[in-house]
Amino acid sequence: MTAATTIAALLGAGEAGRPAIRAPERETLTFAGLRALAERTVAALNGIGIGRGDRVAIVLPNGPEMAASFVAIACGATTAPLNPAYKAEEFEFYLTDLKARALVIQQGMESPAREVAARLGVPVVELVPGAAAGEFTLEGGTPGRAARPGTAEAEDVALVLHTSGTTARPKIVPLTHANVTASAASIARTLDLTPADACLNVMPLFHIHGLIAATLSSLAAGASVICTPGFNALKFFGLLDAERPTWYTAVPTMHQAILQRAERNREIIARAPLRFLRSSSASLPAQAMKDLSATFNAPVIEAYGMTEASHQMCSNPLPPRAQKPGLVGLPAGPEVAIMDEDGSILPKGEIGEVVIRGPSVTRGYEANPEANAKAFTKGWFRTGDQGMFDEDGYLLLTGRLKELIKRGGEQVSPLEVDGVLSEHPAVAQALTFSIPHPMLGEEVGAAVVLREGMTVTERELRDFAAKQLADFKVPRKVVFLPEIPKGATGKLQRIGLAEKLGITA
Repeated sequence: MTAATTIAALLGAGEAGRPAIRAPERETLTFAGLRALAERTVAALNGIGIGRGDRVAIVLPNGPEMAASFVAIACGATTAPLNPAYKAEEFEFYLTDLKARALVIQQGMESPAREVAARLGVPVVELVPGAAAGEFTLEGGTPGRAARPGTAEAEDVALVLHTSGTTARPKIVPLTHANVTASAASIARTLDLTPADACLNVMPLFHIHGLIAATLSSLAAGASVICTPGFNALKFFGLLDAERPTWYTAVPTMHQAILQRAERNREIIARAPLRFLRSSSASLPAQAMKDLSATFNAPVIEAYGMTEASHQMCSNPLPPRAQKPGLVGLPAGPEVAIMDEDGSILPKGEIGEVVIRGPSVTRGYEANPEANAKAFTKGWFRTGDQGMFDEDGYLLLTGRLKELIKRGGEQVSPLEVDGVLSEHPAVAQALTFSIPHPMLGEEVGAAVVLREGMTVTERELRDFAAKQLADFKVPRKVVFLPEIPKGATGKLQRIGLAEKLGITA
């Protein structure tokens, strides 16, 4: 079978009557139903003048309609999923920056996006949910002729996402059909997905992780995705029991919240066994990986992804091959290498910048020659992550280059310190960050969430860290928090945390 290079072709993988999109207490949408929905959607968009390459902003709550609309709209236009929690000025920035040709929003959904679109002259198209999970019709728009009607091709852009600009203006990442289908196929291969699999998706669907790892990789394997309203630790085990997925994928903060509630849900875990659990989008502390695996009696597959690679770059393999806690696994999609500052590729065991190239990697940021000049060297995309390959070819990440703490003449990897602090029995979560310092430039700080009912003092934690870390790496300041501030996709926010918490050296 030839690999699909468009989303429309990828939907051909599923047997007509098999479930494609599921949701709690909803009728299932089959592959035949999803293919028909995609055809109707492309025809409806063509009828209001929207075709291949035209950008459609999607503002919908997490759930089956969001998954189905991404897939169906991408078959004939370019999707731009936006976080429904944005404020008016954010919608204004994104709709303008994207040059959106339409805004698709759920009928009856109140959102500042409506008023912003009206002000910018962007047509608002209402999505009306149908009976089956993910089924919908589109209403609104003005009749017109699309410049490029019909089904999208491999080199057409399927998806545009903005990078989360922690320090700079967010950049537009265009991903073609060839990019996203290559990534979906890699993930399906890595996880040995079959039509019998069902993924419980708790990730937001305006983020590459939920769109590609949960949704598109499932559909590429002829398997199904169970769409939830988003992540809620209180409802997770009820969903596990009711829906009986074979796997789920999440970010570490979600896994840690699930772990905290696992003890009182032992019966459900036994009754609804998982084939594996997947973690990505941030570093999973080694201790959390061990705890999850023991709790669920299943392998935990940590993967390494980023938007510019259409998500997955490396992944720990399934058993019988080894899963290495604290490492993000073997190359599993694009080619992965370690490069020094001069652009030379380094051998195993040497630390440098992680670089990638291959069919799932974006060709470059849109209309941003300066960013592209920095991002690409000799055809390799520079990820901004620092790491090294071990003797078995597994990748160890030592940190984001811009998050490394430069204390005097020393460099501290926040990930290394997180890992040590997380091993303390009282620590549920730890996040190491830099505190500006007048003499040293930066000092090491850590934010810590304690396990329920456990205590430890700042002094005890620092002494514990000092047994495993060189003195300059031991946090000078430890703050105890009920929870660590997170971004919209559940990622912990290291950059600017000292400022947010009002901490100075």
